[in-house]
Amino acid sequence: MKNFEGVSDEQLALLYVQGNNRAFDELLSRTQSKLFTYIMFVVRDHDVADDIFQETFVKAITKLQQGQYTDSGKFQFWISRIAHNCIMDWYRQQQSNHITEVNEDNNLQNLKSASVMDICKETEMVNEQVLIDIKRMVDQLPAAQREVVYMRYYQQLSFKEIADLTGVSINTSLGRMRYALINLRRMAKDYQIELALCG
Repeated sequence: MKNFEGVSDEQLALLYVQGNNRAFDELLSRTQSKLFTYIMFVVRDHDVADDIFQETFVKAITKLQQGQYTDSGKFQFWISRIAHNCIMDWYRQQQSNHITEVNEDNNLQNLKSASVMDICKETEMVNEQVLIDIKRMVDQLPAAQREVVYMRYYQQLSFKEIADLTGVSINTSLGRMRYALINLRRMAKDYQIELALCG
């Protein structure tokens, strides 16, 4: 089968298990951009992200070949879980906690207001700066908080999905988001950053 159009990720994974290496190549090409973006967002270092990405796929290949994958309709979730575990292993090896300065007055719901940015050039520039400021502050969050912010606001996952993916309880996921928002509000206050998008 040369053309995999219409073949699901799950079917591709099972085809690879049956010996079709081109199915895995297709799976890799479909998955790599989204997965690498997720890893990069959490670790903030291109070389580290590249290493973790490769480790994720090595582990995925091993698990596939050992028959540890069944078609549950959630291949992306499955491989994201492997990536999450690789990221956590890397952080454990580093044994370094990043202390976060924190701020007040930010509700990340404003991120969803991107559609108002076309009102005028000045508004567009202000809004662009607001989003840059938010991204800089999110970059300063501890990895677990940064990860939950990414999953919630960029991947639009539910807290149950985040909990399942990261292997923690829903309460822990909610707690991480709560602390992330507290930290972001504190940072905004400390640096006197106005985070409201212009309408």
